[in-house]
Amino acid sequence: MNTSDDKTTHFGFKTVNETDKAGMVHGVFTNVASKYDVMNDVMSVGIHRLWKDAMMDWLAPRAGQRLLDVAGGTGDISFRFLKRADQTNAVVLDMTESMLIEGRQRAEAGNMAERLDWVVGDAMALPFEDNSFDRYTISFGIRNVTRIPDALKEAYRVLKPGGRLMVLEFSQLPNAGMQKLYDLYSFNVIPRMGKLIADDYDSYQYLVESIRKFPDQETFKGMIKEAGFDNVKYRNLTMGVAALHSGWKI
Repeated sequence: MNTSDDKTTHFGFKTVNETDKAGMVHGVFTNVASKYDVMNDVMSVGIHRLWKDAMMDWLAPRAGQRLLDVAGGTGDISFRFLKRADQTNAVVLDMTESMLIEGRQRAEAGNMAERLDWVVGDAMALPFEDNSFDRYTISFGIRNVTRIPDALKEAYRVLKPGGRLMVLEFSQLPNAGMQKLYDLYSFNVIPRMGKLIADDYDSYQYLVESIRKFPDQETFKGMIKEAGFDNVKYRNLTMGVAALHSGWKI
């Protein structure tokens, strides 16, 4: 019988101890923090901005709502949320302090300081009371969590009744030929871009591998339902390169 110390998970295509993964992910994002936003633009040719706007369109923030943005890093999602509705506030939570530092240095952070909190924390053990938030978002972060079901259960716990979960994550293209072409781009171009722009090949190799290890749209939909959420739906973005998943705590 395995103990918690010898359970394994994946770190990209590598098999590692569960207890080691968080530190390895932390190392990746510490390394890329200063170039993270630039690399997002380069890797997606700016399309990630359209995906995040689509996320906000579906989320439809309303005045008075409180957002928890997990793996929120440099604050992209929280800034968009706060701009969409007055009298809202947001907590940006990330396990990597250097990502939060980069976020706090952005111009938007200064303009919205009284409506923003920045917290170092773990998606699998959120440092918040039950029923604390109206909305929970996680953008390009859930695939890096060691135990995704635990993170989804924590999301359910901290949301108020009537609260909503929304996940933006890279996903799978429905056409095998298109997926093959996308994989050729991902594995051959993105790590080289990482080396050129961020002087870090290995971190971006991991990020590409982690995308391929993440469950497809239907499988992930089932995981959200298993965590207790109702009315779970998803929308493909750019033919399935990314996907938005939505669920409600009823």
